[in-house]
Amino acid sequence: MTQLSLLHSLSPFSSLSRFSITPPPRFSLPSFSIRAMTSHIVGYPRIGPKRELKFALESFWEGKSSAEELKQVAADLRFSIWKQMAEVGIKYIPSNTFSYYDHVLDTTAMLGAVPPRYGWNGGEIGFDVYFSMARGNASVPAMEMTKWFDTNYHYIVPELGPNVKFSYASHKAVEEYKEAKALGLDTVPVLIGPLSYLLLSKPAKGVDKSFSLLSLVEKIVPIYKEVVAELKAAGATWIQFDEPSLVLDLEALQLQTFTNAYSELESSFSGVNILIETYFADVPIQTYKALTSLKNVAGFGFDLVRGTRTLNFLKSGFPSDKYLFAGVVDGRNIWANDLAASLCILQVLEGIVGKDKVVVSTSCSLLHTAVDLVNETKLDKEIKSWLAFAAQKVVEVNALARALVGQKDQAFFASNATSHASRRSSPRVRNENVQRAVVALKDSDHRRATSISARLAAQQKKLNLPILPTTTIGSFPQTIGLRKVRREYKAKKITEYDYVNAMKEEISKVVRLQEELGIDVLVHGEPERNDMVEYFGEQLSGFAFTVNGWVQSYGSRCVKPPIIYGDVSRPRAMTVFWSSTAQSMTRRPMKGMLTGPVTILNWSFVRNDQNRHETCYQIALAIRDEVEDLERAGINIIQIDEAALREGLPLRKSEQPFYLEWAVQSFRITNCGVKNTTQIHTHMCYSNFNDIINAIINMDADVITIENSRSDEKLLSVFHEGVKYEAGIGPGVYDIHSPRIPSTEELADRINKMLAVLDNRVLWINPDCGLKTRKYSEVEPALRNMVAAAKLIRTQLASSN
Repeated sequence: MTQLSLLHSLSPFSSLSRFSITPPPRFSLPSFSIRAMTSHIVGYPRIGPKRELKFALESFWEGKSSAEELKQVAADLRFSIWKQMAEVGIKYIPSNTFSYYDHVLDTTAMLGAVPPRYGWNGGEIGFDVYFSMARGNASVPAMEMTKWFDTNYHYIVPELGPNVKFSYASHKAVEEYKEAKALGLDTVPVLIGPLSYLLLSKPAKGVDKSFSLLSLVEKIVPIYKEVVAELKAAGATWIQFDEPSLVLDLEALQLQTFTNAYSELESSFSGVNILIETYFADVPIQTYKALTSLKNVAGFGFDLVRGTRTLNFLKSGFPSDKYLFAGVVDGRNIWANDLAASLCILQVLEGIVGKDKVVVSTSCSLLHTAVDLVNETKLDKEIKSWLAFAAQKVVEVNALARALVGQKDQAFFASNATSHASRRSSPRVRNENVQRAVVALKDSDHRRATSISARLAAQQKKLNLPILPTTTIGSFPQTIGLRKVRREYKAKKITEYDYVNAMKEEISKVVRLQEELGIDVLVHGEPERNDMVEYFGEQLSGFAFTVNGWVQSYGSRCVKPPIIYGDVSRPRAMTVFWSSTAQSMTRRPMKGMLTGPVTILNWSFVRNDQNRHETCYQIALAIRDEVEDLERAGINIIQIDEAALREGLPLRKSEQPFYLEWAVQSFRITNCGVKNTTQIHTHMCYSNFNDIINAIINMDADVITIENSRSDEKLLSVFHEGVKYEAGIGPGVYDIHSPRIPSTEELADRINKMLAVLDNRVLWINPDCGLKTRKYSEVEPALRNMVAAAKLIRTQLASSN
């Protein structure tokens, strides 16, 4: 079978059932020669092509299915993934990249680093403790969640301190290796390396500020040695250590910690091949030298898509006895690889490191891309020919590996060249009017004409809000009935009239609920929206959409990023009807809800044929049109969410100022022309903001709402350090990603902590994020307690004056 026919026909998940109980057969490896090719996949999506893991998890959490049924779905998914890679001909197939929630949390479980509040008393960590750490439970909150480097994936942040008693408490890596071996597959177990694990962690609450997380390396290395020993005993011939932190600007102590850790591990590496994998950017030259000088390590993996300077480092020297795992197939986007260009790079690499030492690989785990293009039966044929999802990228990797040893599939390469030519010449990609509009932006900073203090005074005169005004972030629960109405309308099973009436009824319910709860600034609940990015992309030109292009964001939460294939513009108003309808139902202020240009960019699969900032400016101009229409329709508060602004920050410090410059300017473009009395809000969620606080201030929004509660009020520390912030700010008072309902007293305590560093005239009271994923049985009491806490503090403030 040719690679081309394999690409079109391979669908290893077709027999995957939701709760299969039939054990998969032992898998016989293909006998054809491509099995011997040196190809490797860093990691693979774990959710399933149609979100099988999501539905199994939520069924288990709701008590509708058993732990055994959940485990069976997981086993079916793993088998299907391994089978697919083996059939294609991948030599180095990863294991232990599957996770029930998060791979960093899996490492925390492996190391036995369970915070005391979860009541774990030793032994193998089970679902109860594992999911409590991830989601919280009725009595204790979840661990903090934040972004995985500069991606839209969220990981659970380890909480560590000097008194943590590490122990080998989860044997998942070994169990999954044995599981694959029993099926006839020799896989490469993947572990998060010790340096990256410690740098991704935070000090536990109450730990002295002088404590260094890096000092724990001596305590965790023995656990890693145990894992390696068990994997060797089980028959593992390769073990992959993921060290993505090596692409950061490491301090001398951090780099020395890395060297010390692997020097200590060196003795345990005897008898097994060790691969150290890096990704997401270039490895700095000093780190490159330290990495490639390690003993007893067989190979090093580099991202050659985002790490464009790494090739120069390789030319300057690479150990002759090591393997180079060359990440030439993009693991973070969905565009088909330019096979001819990649092959040229690989041939150059062969000349540097030797013909038998180059392993063709993905730039990073395919976790960050959609699963299988085969499932996209409704995608435009021309655009579909330009794409490659995870399953197709596996085929691309192997095609390149074959070509590198003289087994080039001419038909496959020719088809690939044709698709690239089609994309370059397609008239649907370029819009001259949009291009001219971006050029016309010139050098203006697009800042509003008056100061923040003058605007806030004008807005308060018009809005007449109480001190500590309460609001929510935008979305309200999306019930099964609501989703059904949207599906039926999309399938043309109900009329537009019936759909609009159903949405109006839902909006009316949400408005009445907020009024009954006593919330000051209302939202319409966004019942008409499937996703905060996809909804807008569907109404903008230059976007394409998938049916099953799901990507994991965290746990069971999946998103379906739009595909930006061409120049972006707004043909017509997108939200004005719904916001105006909601405002007509109440005398209280109603927020118009928009997603900002940087977030739309960062949460989409973005075209790679022009600079990202140019695409962002195009989106900003489209959103500006919508902002101006909302203002004309009488909407006095407009929220332009930039939840993903921090996410796009480059990992290398030298590249960050330029990104922040164009990202902030893009936001300001959207609202620079509104009146003083129109209040502009923005929202950011689940990231580390303190290091970009000046850029946030420079956005010049009137009010910003921001994640805070799950990070132990870490955000507030920046205000302790004397940062002057004159605009309104709403650090979230409770975590919406947990089903736990905080009490009025707990929320009041959080508000008082905020008032210790923020003026009560600028503080807003709100949840951390939108309420879309929660149930009304959780939302109503939580919001009721939030409003009660705000009123309690208002009373206390009034009595103290």
